[in-house]
Amino acid sequence: MFSAVHGRSARKRGALRLATATAVSGLVAAGAIAGAGAAVADTPDQQGQGGATATIQGLEPGSFADAVITGDHGRKEQVSAGLFRMKVDGGGTLRTYCIDIHNPTQSEAQYRETPWSGTSLANNKDAGKIRWILENSYPQKNDLGQLAKAAGVTGKLSNGEAAAATQVAIWRFSDHVKVDAADKDAQTLADWLFNNAKVVEEPKASLTLDGASVAGKAGQKLGPVTVHTNADKVTVTPSQELQAAGVKIVDKAGKTVSSAANNSQLFFDVPAAAQPGSGSLRLSATTQVPVGRAFASDSKSQTQILAGSSDSTVNAEAKVTWAKQGAIPAVSVKKDCAKGGVDITVTNKGDEAFPVTVGGKTIATVPAGGTKSVLFPVAEDQKYDFTIAGQHFSGVLDCKTAGTGPAPSSKPSPASAGGSSTGTNGGTNLAETGSSSATPMIAGAAVVLVLLGGGAVFFLRKKKTAGQ
Repeated sequence: MFSAVHGRSARKRGALRLATATAVSGLVAAGAIAGAGAAVADTPDQQGQGGATATIQGLEPGSFADAVITGDHGRKEQVSAGLFRMKVDGGGTLRTYCIDIHNPTQSEAQYRETPWSGTSLANNKDAGKIRWILENSYPQKNDLGQLAKAAGVTGKLSNGEAAAATQVAIWRFSDHVKVDAADKDAQTLADWLFNNAKVVEEPKASLTLDGASVAGKAGQKLGPVTVHTNADKVTVTPSQELQAAGVKIVDKAGKTVSSAANNSQLFFDVPAAAQPGSGSLRLSATTQVPVGRAFASDSKSQTQILAGSSDSTVNAEAKVTWAKQGAIPAVSVKKDCAKGGVDITVTNKGDEAFPVTVGGKTIATVPAGGTKSVLFPVAEDQKYDFTIAGQHFSGVLDCKTAGTGPAPSSKPSPASAGGSSTGTNGGTNLAETGSSSATPMIAGAAVVLVLLGGGAVFFLRKKKTAGQ
């Protein structure tokens, strides 16, 4: 979707978010804490919450049509509504709908599979109805004759009309706006989907980990890290740091493993003579991402929800820290849109207390053998960036649907962006549309303010609507 919503209420929301973000910007800074072992590579903002990462390529040719938004004072805006296509890192294709009608799509934006709790769906009581629509409309239901009959459509639906109708019904629940399909048959389908939608629970992640951050004393078997996936097989690859320290990846019985499956428990077997250190474990698989999974971007490109997936590459990462004495912290961080911040959880497996410090301020102290969780408030659209115990965490809190930047064109510009309509193994739950190319979207430029504070650079996007 390529529109920005006009109106006094949107302007008030933007001003409030700017004030809130400015107030906390000085608090969020890079906080380096002395911990066991050397610093490890950058950590995704949703540690343990693995899955697919992908680049958006634009609206899919032949799978979009016009829709009309009715805004403040009856002002109408014509927009394009339909399916987007994404190219998965490592192989695969995703097709998605927008669940963030007010935001523009950034060109070639990078996306990550994200739990609903890390998106605007966290506070949306209608989120489950969106999944029902996805499972009961195009492209999951790609026999358009049967779909039209079920919805009471008297005419013949095209792929574009079916996609537009589906997007319109989704927007009514994701953004609670007044929006209609321009075509009357598409409008009939949109109304049927909207009126018949039922609440369905959030789908499970394609690949995720419990206990993705572990710590303990050298000479012990540290873990477990529990694997949850819909893939048949997950490849397990230890980092160079683990290999150099002689750390083995083993199962519950102590047997060295190089692969895992759903519900597998993995442990880090650290030699007693190992010097204090840290490392990571990468897990990779090929599978279809479940319909209804959300995809978010740190670039503030509009949030998407999955409508179909080919066989695609999915990944997750686990961290481990070990030492012989002192504080030995295991740290995990995840977005919490319901609470308005990021949850920081620290488990201290050492014999000394560990101070949790962010931006030079101690926000908690974890005693030896203890665990503490603390919410670190982050304003909407605020970038957080900090380091705890040598682990770097960064991301953007994007929890609400509201305009950002100038309004882009409401029409896509057709041009090939490459990509393939099939995944690496050929399996797919994507409907056939007769097209394998993808269209780049009209880029929506965001207004970026660079804030320097506490030794870290943070990016604040001032939300505004077109015409301001």
